[in-house]
Amino acid sequence: MVTATLNPAERTAALSEITTSVIDVLDQLRKTAPLQSIVFPPYPALLAQLQAAMAEAEPDLNEVARIATSDVSMSMALLKAANSPLYAVAGPVQTIGQAMNLLGLDRTATVMTGFLAQRAIRINSPHLARFWERASKRAVAMAFMARKLTGMNEDVAYTYGLFCHAGIPLMMQSCKGYAGTIAEGLARTDRSFVATENANHRTDHAVVGALVARMWRLHPHVVAAIKLHHDDHCVNSKLADPDVKNLVAMGMVAEHLMRESEGLAVEKDWLVCGEQALAWLQIQPHELADWQIELKDVYDAA
Repeated sequence: MVTATLNPAERTAALSEITTSVIDVLDQLRKTAPLQSIVFPPYPALLAQLQAAMAEAEPDLNEVARIATSDVSMSMALLKAANSPLYAVAGPVQTIGQAMNLLGLDRTATVMTGFLAQRAIRINSPHLARFWERASKRAVAMAFMARKLTGMNEDVAYTYGLFCHAGIPLMMQSCKGYAGTIAEGLARTDRSFVATENANHRTDHAVVGALVARMWRLHPHVVAAIKLHHDDHCVNSKLADPDVKNLVAMGMVAEHLMRESEGLAVEKDWLVCGEQALAWLQIQPHELADWQIELKDVYDAA
């Protein structure tokens, strides 16, 4: 079983297989002055319980159901996910047991993790009013693509899509003048968004978001991909872990599809690395148009 979270022993083993330097850099950066001013959301107790249950060789379905039903809002999130167009069934799903049977254990855990993220990372700025809506759309697009591509884990992809920009609302809450930084970063053509963040705040949302994923004990591939998702060299690098490159490249494609569906301008990252992302994932340009049509109902639900 592969989930978007790992227990300590599995994390240690996984770290030997990915770019461990990314994790090491994050651990060092956490101690630096710029990161000391960031207010990070605490590791949720319910997530700790969920990860402990999922870490068992044979996870106890009753324990996962108990955790899910311990919070009414989380139960509603599971029912909403099970009744979405992604899981079209003959009749409505009305109980947590039905939802878990339909979603499967891994997706149940992923939906619960996403719910806890939205509760812990509050949006208190009009500049980010649609943040979680767009994060959810990105996540379902990532899961959709994972089903289309060979060898991809749907739940890890979904988790990356949900968390990849989680550092933005945290910087908005903690960094003075960050709203202006967003406007400047989007407007400038001479440097990247993260370069503007670093110039103004000595850190960026990729680092902050990756640290959240690290503190919340998410899959190491998710942690590394969040850290590298604005690195122009990640998709092209021969040294980067292929699973991390998959997530970064899929994230670029998902963002492009989402922005295109909303009639927004092409993102700078796509102009720089879009062709490389499609080539790495072996996606033909004509497939994107077909995917856009298939994703319409899924976007609406998200």
